[in-house]
Amino acid sequence: MIGVTLQGRRVVLVGGGSVAARRLPRLRDEGARVRVVAPALGAETHDLVRAADAEWIPRAVREEDLDDAWLVHTATGDPRVDARVAAWCEERRVFCVNASDGAHGTARLAAEARAGDVIVGVASDAGVDPRRAVRVRDAIGRLLEEGALPLRRVRKAARGRVSLVGGGPGPIDLMTVRARRLLAEADVVIADRLGPVDVLADLDPEVEVIDVGKRPGHHPVPQERINALLVERARAGRRVVRLKGGDPFVFGRGGEEVTACLAAGVPVEVVPAPSSAIAVPQAAGIPVTHRGVAGAMHVVNGQAPLGAGTLAALADETVTTIVLMGVAALERIVAGALEAGAPASRPVAIVESGHTSHQRTTFTTLAKAVADATNAGVTNPAVIVIGEVAREQLLLPAPSPAGAAASG
Repeated sequence: MIGVTLQGRRVVLVGGGSVAARRLPRLRDEGARVRVVAPALGAETHDLVRAADAEWIPRAVREEDLDDAWLVHTATGDPRVDARVAAWCEERRVFCVNASDGAHGTARLAAEARAGDVIVGVASDAGVDPRRAVRVRDAIGRLLEEGALPLRRVRKAARGRVSLVGGGPGPIDLMTVRARRLLAEADVVIADRLGPVDVLADLDPEVEVIDVGKRPGHHPVPQERINALLVERARAGRRVVRLKGGDPFVFGRGGEEVTACLAAGVPVEVVPAPSSAIAVPQAAGIPVTHRGVAGAMHVVNGQAPLGAGTLAALADETVTTIVLMGVAALERIVAGALEAGAPASRPVAIVESGHTSHQRTTFTTLAKAVADATNAGVTNPAVIVIGEVAREQLLLPAPSPAGAAASG
């Protein structure tokens, strides 16, 4: 098999039925200059011809219609006409896909699966069996999407890129399909300490892994250096994945990293993921909103001062306040909530190590939160939920990961 570039080249489709309709989007996406020759077009083909800005010759095919063609595809539904078109192509030394009898054409369109810049084509070696080819293509496509096949480039690209990948709350199987594929393509992974770090063990041994994980009060790699690493590696032609816990744009400083890449002229994309603000409470059976209980949520960085909006949310019984990175600031947050007018009986849940085997939830109230957290020995990583949804047994108990416990 060979790959053929059709960008800017003439392709002639003979026939205006359903087969032509299936081929047109692919040819359009490849940038071909398409000429359709058919006395009439099906409704779907007619719309696609317009969308692809293709030329339509509304009559039976003639040999001169093949002038300047690089590739011809004939699917008139009449084997005699298709055979005649194939014979013209043979004389002109133009490759021809004969949909009436693929075994007698000089070219075949493979069923394609794509992942990034990797294209895998599936075709039959003898005769045609398009349904089988499609089923095999789909099976390969799923593996490509999941990052289960070796997608990393061996030759360096002329230009690198950066992908800010949200890893979600931690379990590998909660990562998005795109995240897994980009990791399989990566030359460099710059990783936080939280999130799906177990996935790093699946990387090609030649992938450079840089640990830039921060801990409370300990930031061994400053953000400015992380930004510089992204740009340096990408400028060297590397495919860089910045692997983060949660979502890159929820207290992940992803915006700063995007800005640094754009300022340096480095291509960058962002892959979203479930934020721990939602996913970790969910792991403990806590909905951040619930009809008749809470109709809004307010997400807070526990390390930041309590602004007017946060204080108003804490006082509002219809709002759930989610605090990330707030264990060290719990006393200050509780005091602010009480001063803002929240009742001392307002429910609080502190979920540690959500979605892991060490998950533990402490159910308490504003009045007792500081003492209960101290007695329980609450530590990071943890998400603090303040609001009526944090009432114990609000819902039926959610299944907990092995080893999870509850106290309060």
